Amino acid sequence: MNGNTAQAGLSGAQAPIVSAWRATMAGFCASLVGIGIARFAYTPLLPAIIGAHWFAPSAAAYLGAANLAGYLGGALSARPAARAMAVPTIIRAMMALATAAFFACALPVSFLWFFLWRFASGLAGGALMVLAAPAVLPHIAPARRGLAGGVIFMGVGVGIAASGTLVPLLLRHGLTQTWLGLGMLSLLLTLAAWGSWPRGDAAPALAAAQPRRAHQVTTLRALYAEYALNAAGLVPHMIFLVDFVARGLGLGLQVGAEYWVLFGLGAVVGPLLSGLLADRVGFGRALRLAYLIQAIAVSLPAFGLGSIWLMLSSVVVGAFTPGIVPLVLGRVHELLAHHPAEQKTAWSAATTSFAVMQAIAAYGMSYLFSSQGGDYRLLFVLGVAALLLALAIDLVVGHSSRRS
Repeated sequence: MNGNTAQAGLSGAQAPIVSAWRATMAGFCASLVGIGIARFAYTPLLPAIIGAHWFAPSAAAYLGAANLAGYLGGALSARPAARAMAVPTIIRAMMALATAAFFACALPVSFLWFFLWRFASGLAGGALMVLAAPAVLPHIAPARRGLAGGVIFMGVGVGIAASGTLVPLLLRHGLTQTWLGLGMLSLLLTLAAWGSWPRGDAAPALAAAQPRRAHQVTTLRALYAEYALNAAGLVPHMIFLVDFVARGLGLGLQVGAEYWVLFGLGAVVGPLLSGLLADRVGFGRALRLAYLIQAIAVSLPAFGLGSIWLMLSSVVVGAFTPGIVPLVLGRVHELLAHHPAEQKTAWSAATTSFAVMQAIAAYGMSYLFSSQGGDYRLLFVLGVAALLLALAIDLVVGHSSRRS
C-alpha cells in the first residue's frame, strides 16, 4: 500500500481525506484492541485470577463466556447502530469501551461487575469486527485489498501472540497491574487510531441499484455457512490445544504453553499471508485452499505423528484463526462488487454466523469431551469434518453457479 489519498473517488464535498496507510493501521489498532487483547488476553489471565482467589474456577469460566456472549451481541447490533450514527463515531466509542473494561477489571469488585465489563469488552469486539475493516477497505485500491485486510486482521494475531508473551511479563508485577497495563496499551492504540478513520463511502451510490442475480444470493448464503463451519473447525485448537499437549500427551503445562506461543506466531503472519495469496489468485480460490489446508492441519494431532507435525499444526491453524477473516471479507466484497450498499450488511451476517457457530461448537465439543471420557481425537475429527464440509459446499455451489 502507499500513502496516496484513500478517497480519490469521493466528491470534493466529502470530509478531509485520510491516507490508505493511516486508515489501514487504524483498522489494525481496532482489531488488536477489540479482539486481539480484549478476548485472547483473558486466556493466560484465567489461572492468575483463580490463583489470586478473585473468583472460583467455575465463576472465572463464566466470565470468559461473558465475552463470547458480548461478541455475539456486538455483531448483531453493529449494523443497526451504524444506521443511526456515523461509523467512525461508533468505532471510537467501542475502542474506548474496550479500554474502559480493562481498567474496570483491575479490582475484583464483584462477580456481576466483572461479568458486565467482560460482556462489554465482547460487545465492543463484535462491533469492531463488523464495522472497522468495512470502513477502511472501500477506500483501498481493489488490487491491494487482500494485503490491507491482512494487515487489519493481523491485529488479532498480535493479540494472540501477546497473550502468551506480554501478559506473563505483566503478571510478574501483579494481577491488578496487568489489567492496568493492558488498559494503558489499549488506550494508546485507541488514541493512535482516533483521527485516522475515513469518512463517507468511497463506493458510488448508483452501484447499489443493480439487481442481484440468483446465483449471487445462493453463493452468499453458502459463504455464511462455510464461515460458520470454519469457526467450528478452529475450536479444537483454540480451546483444547494446550490441554491436549499438557494432559493428553502428558508433556506438562510449560510445553503446552510453548505450543500456544507457536499458535500465536502463526496468527501474527497468517492474515498478511492469506491477504497476499488472495491478491494473487482471487478470494474464491484462496478460500478453497484455506479450507483444505486447515482440514489437513487440524487432522495432524489425531494421528500422533510426533512433535514436528504437531508444531506445524499449531502454526498453520494459528495462522488461519485470524487469517480466514480477510478472505471471507474479501469474498463478500467480490460477490457484492456491484452492490456496495449491501456489503456491510452481508459482512455483519457472516460475522454473526461465525460467532454463533463458534459458541455452539465450543460448548458442544466441551460436552462431548467430558461425556466421552476426554477423547481428544474425536474433537480433531469433528473439526476436520466441519472444514471438509465447508470445502464441499463451496465446490458444489461454485460448480452450480458456473453452469447457470
